[in-house]
This record gives sequence, structure tokens and C-alpha cells, in this order.
Amino acid sequence: MNSSYAQVIVDVPTQQTNQPYTYAIPTDLLDLVQVGMRVKVPFGKRDLMGFVVDLTDQKPADNVQIKAIQSVMDLVPVLNAELLALSAQLAQDVFAFRISVLKTILPNALSATYQYLIQLQPTFRLNDDSQFLQALDQQVVQLTDFTSRQRRLISTLHQQGQLTVEMLIQDRLGVKTQRAYQITADDDLLVQAQQQLRANAHQQAQLLAFARQNLGQVFTQKELVEMTDLSSATLRAGVSKEWLQVLAVEKLRRPLETLNPDREANLTLNDQQKQAFEQIITAHQSHTYQPFLLEGITGSGKTEVYLQAAQQVVQDGRTVLFLVPEIALTPQMIRRVSARFGPSVAVLHSGLSEGERYDEWRRIQRGDVKVVVGARSAVFAPLTNIGLIIVDEEHEVSYQQQDNPRYNARQVALWRGEYHQAPVILGSATPSLESRARAQKGLYQLLMLTKRAGDAHLPTVQVVDMRESLAGSQETNFSPELKQKIIERLQAHQQVVLLLNRRGFSSFVMCRDCGYVPRDPNCNLAMTLHLDSHCLKCHYCGYQTAIPHRCPQCQSNRIRYYGTGTEKVAMELEKILPEARVIRLDQDTTRKKGSLAKALQDFGQQKADILLGTQMVAKGLDFPNVTLVGVLNADTALGLPDFHASERTFQLLTQVSGRAGRGQTAGEVVVQTFNPEHYAITFAQKHDYEGFYRYEMRLRQIGQYPPYYYTIQIQTSDLDENVVAVHTAQITRWLKSQLNRDVIILGPSPQPIAKLKKRYYFQILLKFKKPHENDELLQDLIQRAQQIKGNFQVNIVRNPLTFM
Repeated sequence: MNSSYAQVIVDVPTQQTNQPYTYAIPTDLLDLVQVGMRVKVPFGKRDLMGFVVDLTDQKPADNVQIKAIQSVMDLVPVLNAELLALSAQLAQDVFAFRISVLKTILPNALSATYQYLIQLQPTFRLNDDSQFLQALDQQVVQLTDFTSRQRRLISTLHQQGQLTVEMLIQDRLGVKTQRAYQITADDDLLVQAQQQLRANAHQQAQLLAFARQNLGQVFTQKELVEMTDLSSATLRAGVSKEWLQVLAVEKLRRPLETLNPDREANLTLNDQQKQAFEQIITAHQSHTYQPFLLEGITGSGKTEVYLQAAQQVVQDGRTVLFLVPEIALTPQMIRRVSARFGPSVAVLHSGLSEGERYDEWRRIQRGDVKVVVGARSAVFAPLTNIGLIIVDEEHEVSYQQQDNPRYNARQVALWRGEYHQAPVILGSATPSLESRARAQKGLYQLLMLTKRAGDAHLPTVQVVDMRESLAGSQETNFSPELKQKIIERLQAHQQVVLLLNRRGFSSFVMCRDCGYVPRDPNCNLAMTLHLDSHCLKCHYCGYQTAIPHRCPQCQSNRIRYYGTGTEKVAMELEKILPEARVIRLDQDTTRKKGSLAKALQDFGQQKADILLGTQMVAKGLDFPNVTLVGVLNADTALGLPDFHASERTFQLLTQVSGRAGRGQTAGEVVVQTFNPEHYAITFAQKHDYEGFYRYEMRLRQIGQYPPYYYTIQIQTSDLDENVVAVHTAQITRWLKSQLNRDVIILGPSPQPIAKLKKRYYFQILLKFKKPHENDELLQDLIQRAQQIKGNFQVNIVRNPLTFM
């Protein structure tokens, strides 16, 4: 008995809702409509796309007019049960609309036109009704090629296993093809050709012999030439004599870093690694959802535990999802994973071309892949039968999506782990305080790695007070101590990593006479100087303008540069150490596709002495010849208006310190700072995470911050500053009248970055004790905000990782 009604989430651009609408299923579509399919439905005066999220026989109230589904847009569902359930949960958790979550989960599918590859199976039974399918075997077809009756038959045969229907996403990229040949299935034709062949036609004889061994098979031209060493002329002759048929077959675009990796043997686990590995595998083999917090000092071999656990899971027939926090960490990690798993690895991150990302997604969806490695959005990879999820550097802010829907990939990973009843490893040398507190409570299982792998030792850390170093001397980025140690390393043919947590040539430009600072008109932020492109640039919205030589405010020519950036440091290095080979690594130098992987490969092959970069050099990089790390300015984040500032500084210093001394030679770290007594710096100097955790937790408790309180950030914005100020004040008054008295309300106030891309931003912060006690009220606020006309917007962020 087929259901008569469908619950549909409709893509309404203006007035969004999480409420599904009920539509009648017409008689000719009754056995065609399935949960997870796209349908066309009438909505008001328009026809819109929607997703079927449920089927029901329950008729709505008699006085409600029910419209009917117009057409089905798919032959097979594009969303499985897990993704549908995830979209519903995530929409509630992040105060987003479900349609926007679905678009995030399936970005390629939802912006594309579908085609299908139909393949008949051995169980296919031919009759009058299915006669039309025989000609379509192995053919790419469109939905419009079929009548409703034919679609129903395809759907039924697909469910019975008599044919398979593979979705091809035909977006503007199209499918990349290559020349191929299909060998005839007519053996008699080939036998006759052999009998009539001239004695000296050796290549054609070789082709015929190969063809008879591979009747009906398809080979690319490259494969045929490699297997038979035949010439193109011979292949053309085979086509003209109908032994071969020319085809254009799909050529999947593969990320370069996954191709032909050198195979890598497993390393021997030490006792701590072995204990962690065994606990993870016990949870996997008992099909138990268990979050593990793998806290291991830098260089303790966390990655080897990940890889060996993943190997066991794959060996047991399940799949693995492996998240890294940003593209900068993926080249080395992908090489290591590919070295263990070969072609069964897929990669998903924004550094790929659109074509590569498109093809990798389809490989995963087809089930060709056992391990997916990627950054934040890879958490939605269409893997099935997941047996292990790994979240490396779990503390990283980049796991938080900054645009709607504002999901945190770490939380999505935990949800998927529970759905599949699989262990989830959260790994870090410096876990977030929230995760460490959960481990203390027993919500996560804590696994500790306290020794470096291979008996290497943690580097010694020297803190240099830049107030003393710069007293009475000219401005420089290098203290005498750091400069001397760099010279010593260059003489010993060892390598150096230098961290500067900012890019560009200098922080800003200022007039020495009147104090004028050029600001971006869209964001009202001081712009960063870039000498390589001779411009001032806003790193938030991309606005750029020429460098002024005369002050537009007082006409003075005393325009000076302040602060520092990677470009400026590179120029100073060239002056003081002209013999040093320097690779600069920041978002400006790694914008070109493949440039990051190439730079890291060159440094690994010791084609450079110094790797100078922003945060991307601080984490995950493993170069045995690096014996010195220099932090040029440890104070960059300490002055930010954010309660995470000390934690971020401690994590960054600990992570970058871990790049030194990973080989046989002992490592050293020099940290330059204007705040040598700050507790984040003193604890990082001693590699003392436990001490920092206890100290910072006391401060968080006194300040009523997470993890002792849950937080909500309500962001409001408008093109008009007065409009956003008035509406935000009204929202605050409404919240105060609705919320319990024990909820702490801070604000409203302008955000630290008060203007961005021509919009003015305000915020309200809520602090409370129970995680979901205010969810219903906040969902109501989102719905009410849609009623406000004009450009006013409200966004709600649960447990924000930054208030900037």
C-alpha cells in the first residue's frame, strides 16, 4: 500500500521555515515518490523545488487545502536516512533553516542538473514493459527521457536489484572524458579475421589474440597501449574492421597528493600508543559509540595511532572519516594516509579544483572509497558503514563554520559517530578546555601519550623579553639571541621555522603628523600594506586601494609603515642573512593551486633553510631536520577582546614549539614577547598543559565562562547603523521579559569588528547553565526576525569559538 501524502521541505528563498508542507501524491506518481527525493511543488504562485522528508497516509485537517506534487526530479533518492536525520538535528542545534543545512550537506548535488547511468544486472528479466531498457544499458540518460510509467518501472526494478541507477551530477564542469575502446563480443568475427589475416600483420594478430581473451571489455587507449604495446594505427585498423568500437569514458580528476604515494610500513607502537590503539579497536569491534580524547604531546605519535586504528577498521570492512582542521595540514597528512591505503582514499577540501572536488564526492558516493581525508566540510562526506571518525587538532577554531549554517565539524563528527555506533577520536596536544572538562567528567574517555615517539625529547624553550632587546636600539623583528641561534643552525646545515601570526608587509599605514590611518570604506578597518602588489588591502572583504604618498587629511608626506608582516620579515632576513634560503608561507604566497604542497615538499627536501609563515606553520608539520623554532611575536592574540585569547596563545606556542627536535637532534625554541610574565607564555615555556588547564579553568569559573556556562551569541546586522541599534535594543528588552532570571544577558553592544562589508554588527551574549533550556525561545526569535522588513538580519551562534 503506497502512502497518499508527502511531507516536503520547500526551498522558499524569502520566508524560510523548518516546517514541512503536506502535498498529495498524484496517482501516476504513487509508487515513484520516495523519501530523500527532490520534487517540484506549487508554492503560492510559484513552482519550487523541495525535498521529501516523510510519507504518510494521514490526511490533514478537512479545512486545509492540499496541493499536489507536480513532478519527481529524481529516479533514486539523493539523501539517505542518515543525512535526512542529520539535517533535522543540525537545523535545531545551530538555529538554521533545514533547507540551508541540506544545501551545505550536498553542495554539488543541489546546484546541479542530474543525469543517470543505467546498468542492467544479471537478474534483469526482459518483457514487453521493460523492452525499452535493453537499448539503454550502460547509457547516460535524463529524467525527461521517460514517461511516468517508465519511471515507475525503473524505480521498481532498481528496488528489486534488476538494474542499478547511478546519479551523475552534470554541473557546468561536465564530466571529463578520455578515449577508450570496447572490444566486440562477437568471437566468430574475430576467429574469421584471424584466419584471413596476412602472415606479416604481426600487430593486428596480437590485437586479435588480446581481443579474444577480453570479449566485450572496455579499455582506455592508455591502458591498451601499455598492455599490448600496439600502435595507434593498429587500433584505428581494429575500429575500421569492427573489432573495436571507440568510446568516450569518464576520467576521474584526482588530487595530485593522492597519486602514486610511496608505500609506507607501519611503525612500531610504544606501550602508550599500543594501549590507546587497543581501547579504540575494542570500541570499534563491539560497535560502541565512544568519544576518545587522545591527548598527546607534540611528536608523541598520535598520527600513527590514527593510521593503525584506521587500518584495522578498514580490514574489518567498515569506512573511516579523517578530519584535519585546515588545508595547510592536508598535504602531509594525505600523503601519509595514501601511503597506507593507496587508491581507496578520497580527499575533500576547498584547495581542490571544482572538478576534483566533484569527482572525489562521486567516488565516495559510489562506494569506491574506504577512507576520506579532509577539512571541515568533509564531515558531510557521503560515506556509509562508518567504523571510525578521527578529528585531528580537535581544539582548532577552523572547525567552526563562520557562515550560515554555523555548524562545528567536531560536533557533527560526534553525531555521526553515535549514529553509526562507532568510536570518535578527538586528538590534540592542547585540547580545548571544553573537551578536557568533558573527559574529566567521564563523558569522553581520556587517552594520554606523554612521551615523544622514537625517544626524542621536547625542545627547550627560551623566552626573550623584547622590551629589553629593543631598548635603545633600532626597530627589528629579531632579538640578538634569536639571530645568533639562526646563524648557528645555518652553519650546521639544520633548518629553522619562524612564526609570525600575521601576513602582509606591515600592519597599517599612518600619517606621522596628524595620525590619519587609511581605512576600508566597507569595514572601517585599518588596511594591511602589501608591497608585492603595491596596495593597501582589507583582509576581511578584499577591498584594496593604492598606497598613499601624501596624507589625504593634512597633505603631509610623512606617511609611515607600522607593525610587521611576513613580507617585511622576509626582507629583513635577506638583509641580515643574505645567504639564507627562505620559503615564505602565508595566504598570499599559497593562493595558487598546489603552491602550499610544493613549498612544504621543497622544505622537506631541504631546498630552503628557513620556513617563515603564519599560523599554518604551527601545526602538524613534521620535518626531522628542524632544530630551531622562533616565535617572532607571541603577543598577537593576547590583546584580542575574547575570553579564548590566553588559550589560543598557549595552544599556538605549544603547537609551534612541537615542530622542533622531531628527529635525532635536540630542538630549541625562542619565544619573543613583550609580556614574558603572562601565564599563557610561562606555561607554554614548560610544555605544561595540565598546569595551564587548571589555572585557566579557575579564571573561567570566576568569569562565568565556558565550560562552566553555556553561551549563545546573537548577532544582528543591517546596512544602517541606527536601524540595527534600535532593533537590537528591542530584542534585548524582549529577551529580558522572556528568559529566566538566572540567565546572564550581556549587551547589546557593537561587535569588536563593528562594520564589515558595508554592514554594521551588534551582538547580545547569553550565559546559562542548562545546554538547551532556551532553544525554543531562540527558534521563536529567528522566526520573528524574518517579519522585520528591510536589510535587518539575525544570526544565533551556539557556544561561539570567538566573539570577534
